[in-house]
Amino acid sequence: MPLPAPPPLSFALPPRSAPVRLAAGLLALAWAAPALIAPALIATALIATALVAPAFAAPACYAPDALRARPGEEIVRRATAPVSLPDVRLPPAQPVPASLSGSIRRVDLPAGVKLVALTFDLCEASGEVSGYDGALVDYLRAEHVPATFFGGGKWMVSHPDRAAQILADPIFEMGNHTWSHANLAVKTGDAMSRQVDDADTAFGLTRADATQAGCMLEKVPARPALFRFPYGSCSAESMNYVNETGHLAIQWDVDSADPAFLGATLMAQNMLRAIRPGSIVLMHANGRGKHTAEALRQLIPALRAKGYGFVTVSDLIAAGKPVIASTCYSERPGDTRVYDEAARSGRHILSRP
Repeated sequence: MPLPAPPPLSFALPPRSAPVRLAAGLLALAWAAPALIAPALIATALIATALVAPAFAAPACYAPDALRARPGEEIVRRATAPVSLPDVRLPPAQPVPASLSGSIRRVDLPAGVKLVALTFDLCEASGEVSGYDGALVDYLRAEHVPATFFGGGKWMVSHPDRAAQILADPIFEMGNHTWSHANLAVKTGDAMSRQVDDADTAFGLTRADATQAGCMLEKVPARPALFRFPYGSCSAESMNYVNETGHLAIQWDVDSADPAFLGATLMAQNMLRAIRPGSIVLMHANGRGKHTAEALRQLIPALRAKGYGFVTVSDLIAAGKPVIASTCYSERPGDTRVYDEAARSGRHILSRP
């Protein structure tokens, strides 16, 4: 059964608004001929774009009551039935350019430009149904803060309405976080590729659901352009496959450590100290982040007071030069080995990205 025909896919980041296109054009000119344009002008354009509230702070195709958080929705539960996918055909993908292959950790921006991308993982492992942190999403919408979510395919199928609402929201974007949070440093061959492809299929089904709800999704790609490796861990084989199937591999340079029961204030303080212009920040919105919504209520005003604007990962990449590593890690090379060893021994770990 083919999915409803989406826009043809060629490798490109999701389309941007006119102000973002203008800012990106100024930025491109500045990189090519810095003497012709002042960095301050670019900074003004980009930060103004990041601070402008969209016409709708939530997808107009859903009633406000349908979007609001529901009590208990964030709780992670044991799965009571298997989750499966219908037999559908994925649209063709174009490999990412060699210049963008590898693990994107942050983005170098021109002097004076202060932008940050907040990202939230929506992972769901086999044998569980993870949650949805509605308080967190409601706060982002209320504050008009763009964000990037990385949805596990199984999570999207388990939470079809929430997944479609995020996908349809003009200030959000959705990337691939594998089907069931498998460690792709350990999975190989078909088992590895199915983790990527099945999540892309779930994305397509979510897109179809949102279209049927009356959402206008011309700017949402047929397949996600972004991908995040579970546990921040990859192999050369899985990185090649992710890039060959049209995904930019997005890591992070700031880890909130929100599963670790740090408390909202300490978590916000740690992130505030670590964030610098061009940072990509890792958090969770699937019920595994502890006090993440409360931490955001402290972090976002503090960053705004320091002159930061908020953008999606795609707009952050468009605003500068991605910093790319050849391998995957959380804070330093080799620090994800504990998760790789657990996966090889069959131990279940889902306390990190």
